[in-house]
Amino acid sequence: MDERLEAFKRLLNIMDDLRDKCPWDKKQTLESLRHLTIEETYELADAIIDNDMKELKGEIGDLFLHLVFYCKIGQEQNEFDVTEVLNGICDKLVYRHPHIYSDTKADTEEDVRSNWEKLKMKEGKKSVLSGVPTSLPALVKAQRIQEKVKGIGFEWEQRDDVWAKVNEELSELAHEVNSEAPIEHIEDEFGDVLFSLINYARFIGVNPENALAKTNKKFIGRFTKMEELLVNDTIKIEDADLELMDTYWEKAKVFEK
Repeated sequence: MDERLEAFKRLLNIMDDLRDKCPWDKKQTLESLRHLTIEETYELADAIIDNDMKELKGEIGDLFLHLVFYCKIGQEQNEFDVTEVLNGICDKLVYRHPHIYSDTKADTEEDVRSNWEKLKMKEGKKSVLSGVPTSLPALVKAQRIQEKVKGIGFEWEQRDDVWAKVNEELSELAHEVNSEAPIEHIEDEFGDVLFSLINYARFIGVNPENALAKTNKKFIGRFTKMEELLVNDTIKIEDADLELMDTYWEKAKVFEK
């Protein structure tokens, strides 16, 4: 038998054992696993940002376990089992890739995306945006919204037009701030700025979530190095003024190189 099938069969058998014999695993429900799955997904995302392939391998395994766990619970509730889940995704992939499994032509990535969204509408989706999860983090959700509408042609034609929109939104935000508008108005304009920047990121080939995650990581690294340098010089950070901290911030940046 294919080694991949053997490994998957082993995981399924272990899941059966755990559900039958382990006090903790026996108690779990779809609801109790939900937050754990979200946590595991973020840990996988961290491994990708860190380019830690060893950690990534482990996190993928953890997610496999969770998915098999959900299938086991679904089977116990006579709702679905792992076979139905796997056949379901296989059928969907074949249907939504007619350029592979039929005679439809799709020579570019954009052709594939466009066909994908059109096929989803034929499946009975009421809106192009109906597949965007409600609980997605706002930045990721904005990106997915923009990708979805692009699939049916609702898209800027030129990159410069998108950048002009960014500047327009920045001007509107500055006007609201300078005129001391109600916070709700400022918040609204700030959201428009972020949305337009995320849109521009797509046009220049940047994943905004990844970009921000890397910037967060870089800031944490610099800040903790700055703290370390201050401690080495017997300076308490709470006693340092902004000018001194800025000096040590520049020193910390040197260590990155």
